[in-house]
Amino acid sequence: MQLNSTLILTAPPAHSRAALRFGLPVAHAAYRVGGGPHLFRANMPISVRGGLMALDCVGFDGRGEAGPFCQEVLRECSARGYDGILCDFEGRPMPLLAEIVRTLAGLTQKRGWPLYVTETYGGYADSAKVLISSALSGGSLAQRLAEAAQRYGQGRVALAIERVAEDFYLPSPSGQGQPLSQEELRRLMDERSPSIFFSTELCAHYFTYMSRENGAHFVLFDDAGSIRKKLQVARGLGIRQAVLSYPQIEDLLEDILAG
Repeated sequence: MQLNSTLILTAPPAHSRAALRFGLPVAHAAYRVGGGPHLFRANMPISVRGGLMALDCVGFDGRGEAGPFCQEVLRECSARGYDGILCDFEGRPMPLLAEIVRTLAGLTQKRGWPLYVTETYGGYADSAKVLISSALSGGSLAQRLAEAAQRYGQGRVALAIERVAEDFYLPSPSGQGQPLSQEELRRLMDERSPSIFFSTELCAHYFTYMSRENGAHFVLFDDAGSIRKKLQVARGLGIRQAVLSYPQIEDLLEDILAG
């Protein structure tokens, strides 16, 4: 492995054992902030221990108290041997989730554990690492990361790699494309045999094509080389930690690590 970055893989229970084969820290995406709030758990293989807890908030109603929930989190970390927490809190900010982040920040800092939070919650815990997504449809990844480093401090920023495969209409006022599965992307490339280019600003490959039905299209996608480039850009700014979703990049991971 020649990368000079510290990589963390997120993996749901069905992928845990496969992700662990690479010898990288794994954040186990088996946990959710449930009603109450209480810690909801998916079934995990008993043999899986160590790594980090990855926690989402899908469907959470925002009601309850932070303290008891955070103690549930700590008990589960102790039972599983976790030594870090990743709060993958998407959607609109909620005061209770902000309080959970603040409380977990204090608890993890006392134990010397890392805490990772999405950018929405980056301002609620000075000790937390803030996850900055690599997924862009415009602008510059280097500028995006530099601005985040200036805002939060270089040592607090971690790159969240999101493997992109999107088809945009041209023009695209909203900047939102149609997500493509890897199979759909391959089929489109086989059908169109396009000339493929690389955007140094977005650190992603792209091509264009014309459709009789709806005109010009712009397709943006990642491969192992573009993901390595994203990591290189981050390292150039002093950002050496990155989080990758194992199910998204399992077919690329060996090439990413070899680069």
